[in-house]
Amino acid sequence: MVENNILLESGTNEVEIVEFYLDEARASGQYRGYYGINVAKVLEILQMPELTDMPEVSHPAVLGAFNLRHEIIPLVDLAGWLGKIRAKNEPPKIIVTEFNRTKSAFLVSGVTRIHRISWNQVEAPTGYVSSLSVNSITGVVKFSGRIVFILDMEKICMALNPDAPPVQEASEQVRQDILSRHVKALVADDSVMARKMISGILEKAGFTVHPVENGELAWRYLSNARRMAAEHHRPLTDFVDIVVTDIEMPVMDGHTLTRSIKEEPELRNLPVVLCSSIITETLHHKGVAVGADDQVSKAELGDLVPKIHSLLKRAATAKT
Repeated sequence: MVENNILLESGTNEVEIVEFYLDEARASGQYRGYYGINVAKVLEILQMPELTDMPEVSHPAVLGAFNLRHEIIPLVDLAGWLGKIRAKNEPPKIIVTEFNRTKSAFLVSGVTRIHRISWNQVEAPTGYVSSLSVNSITGVVKFSGRIVFILDMEKICMALNPDAPPVQEASEQVRQDILSRHVKALVADDSVMARKMISGILEKAGFTVHPVENGELAWRYLSNARRMAAEHHRPLTDFVDIVVTDIEMPVMDGHTLTRSIKEEPELRNLPVVLCSSIITETLHHKGVAVGADDQVSKAELGDLVPKIHSLLKRAATAKT
């Protein structure tokens, strides 16, 4: 059982990751690759359970399902999903996860330990590395003697569930109101898939969107907007009206970005919405602690535009 350290202080730019490995069978011999996942997404680590076949699975990497305390959990062979052949030289481990309000399990070769690190230690992958991994890597951590890749687990689960219902679009009345206000949204998310999805939802609703890959780039954008507003004696809203940010991001996470915004006098009135797969009732208080104006789970993206619209109307009322 993995004990999630929910007392990890918000806004310190720290994260705990479970490091695991995949032993890959290659023609040249066995290769061990190291990977990581946020502790906040991990429920527990198990031995191999008894599996039941699932009819018409969406991907050959889906091995079946098992019963865990009266819940049916699908099991995904992570090596198989990554296009690798897992070497079967030791009993595998099962990592049971929960994010986006969904429980899944992943078959891995083994689990090493939990690391508590700063997001500054997590490097964003280069465009070349991302393209070679089909954009499945969101971060790279360099430890002594090895490199650990942070996988985009949300992308994996969405790829395995292509028939998920589409996000309901904003009403025409809301869209026209947003268009008339010329609302400019800054979107920060390290996942290429999530960034495109969130940006697309906002653009369809009438927003002008500026997407960035992490909190550090978002902070640079806001610092430049603050400087431009001061130099030209213009309101900040001429440059940005709302920030929508993921929580888990290399270099600077969303909690730290939010705290930085709320501690800066020229930025503190800028509405910030946390949009993450790890927003749950248990972890909601972390966003509140850093001053987030609202929080939306990526499992409920249909709530994003209405919540932003409500915040914008509230901000406009406060000015009058």
